[in-house]
This record gives sequence, C-alpha cells and structure tokens, in this order.
Amino acid sequence: MTGKLVTRFAPSPTGLLHLGHAFSALTAWEMARAAGGEFLLRIEDIDRPRCRPEFERAIHDDLHWLGLDWARPVMRQSARLPAYEAALARLAESGLVYPCSCSRADIRAALAAPQEGAAGPDGPVYPGTCRARPMASRQPGDALRLNMRRAMERIGEIRFAETGTTPGEYIRNADHMVDNIGDIVLARRDIGTSYHLAVVVDDAAQGITHVVRGADLAPATPIHVLLQKLLGLPTPIYHHHRLIRDETGRRLAKRDDARSLASLRAEGMRPADIRALVGLS
Repeated sequence: MTGKLVTRFAPSPTGLLHLGHAFSALTAWEMARAAGGEFLLRIEDIDRPRCRPEFERAIHDDLHWLGLDWARPVMRQSARLPAYEAALARLAESGLVYPCSCSRADIRAALAAPQEGAAGPDGPVYPGTCRARPMASRQPGDALRLNMRRAMERIGEIRFAETGTTPGEYIRNADHMVDNIGDIVLARRDIGTSYHLAVVVDDAAQGITHVVRGADLAPATPIHVLLQKLLGLPTPIYHHHRLIRDETGRRLAKRDDARSLASLRAEGMRPADIRALVGLS
C-alpha cells in the first residue's frame, strides 16, 4: 500500500469514553504520527435513539485533553445515510440482498438443537428462513440481509493483512463465511443501515489505509473485506490491538463510569497518567 498512512478513531456517542477508548485512539494517533500520516475522527451516530449530544461533546473534550488533534470537519454517520442507501442499492441490484421479517425470537426458534446458541460476529448464524424472498416482497419493518453463499460465489475467497495482536495474511473461503458468519444484516429495520455497511463505506470515503481497533472486532473483519470487494472499495490493513480490562479481567464498557476519562480527569489524573495506565508510557 502506497501513499499517506491514514488512521481513524470512530466512537459512538452512547456513553463516556473510558481507558479502552483512550488506548485505541492513542494507538491510532501515534501510528499515523510516526508515519507522517493523518489521524481522523469519525462519530458513529447512526443509532440515533441511543446517541446523545453531551456524549459527543465529551468525546471531543476527552480527546483534546489527551493531546490528540484531527482534521475538520468531522465525519458524522447520521449525515451519510444517502451514501449507505446507494451502497445497499448496488448490492440489491446485483441480486445479493433479500428482505427478512424474522425477529430474534424467530431466529432462535428456527435454529436446530445442535446449533442452538451458535453465534458469529453478527450474532446467531441466520438459518435462512427468508432467503428465498425477492426484494419485491419487502414490507415496512423488514431488515435486509446479504445472501452470503451467493456473495462468496461472486468473490471466491477473501484475503486481508493483519498487523496487530495476531499478525499475518488471512484467507477466508465460502464455507467459512457461510458456516461461521451467515447472512448478515445490511440494513436494520430501525436505522436503514448497519454497522458493517456503514463502516465499510465510511472507511473508503475517508481514505483509511490502516484500521486500528480492538481485538473484539477482529471477527467482523471478513465481513468488511467481503463488502469492500463487492462494492469495489479498497481493503485497508487491519491492526487489532489488545483490550484494556479491569482487575477482574472483564473488558471495559461504557457503563463503567468509574473508569471513564471524565471521572479520572476529575480525580486529578493527567494525560501522562492515562498513558501509563494503558501501558503506553
């Protein structure tokens, strides 16, 4: 990959940033700075009922306090619904999308006993109940799913490079994608898109060359690479970093207010203290 290295930090304003977010943002920012590249901020606010303006303001405040800077204007997903709709339309025109009316309860009931509880990066592997439905049968309230088998027949296999905790080149074939991931949701019934589709479209729009994010998102990478291939978008290099955990070994969550950057700052901690806490000093 040639040209300027570009990383991003893409939080959702659904709570306060914590130490794990600080580690991810600092890792992405330092990677860009070391290469003479660019660090970008993106606000992933498509889940409007859960997003709050005070949390978005806090994101900016916390990152500035840590000493990070980025180009303006900041991309906000809520302003990019037409771009997601256009990408979805391209996939639908290729015959890769179908409407789905199944609820979570429907999916659980449809799964055979040996598969009960089997889950991939997009939740339980969908049993294909609505797969035969044409797009013309779409009703208000339907989600839209990707026909994974048909998509992989179109692409063959996917490859991507990882430079994080488990570096190497990864290859995924149709059987892996069908059996372990299944027919992912491309458009949720409540927001008209999905994390998987939006993040792929946005990374391409921002020219992201290196995706820096937590290891918990590594299982979703084959989904993103597949969508990039189907939409004719570039595939970045992926760097999945270790997770910051509490004293019991649990991954930090936004509900852990005591570990929020705002709380730690109020206790008198400095940015250097935060770096030490996450092992970057």
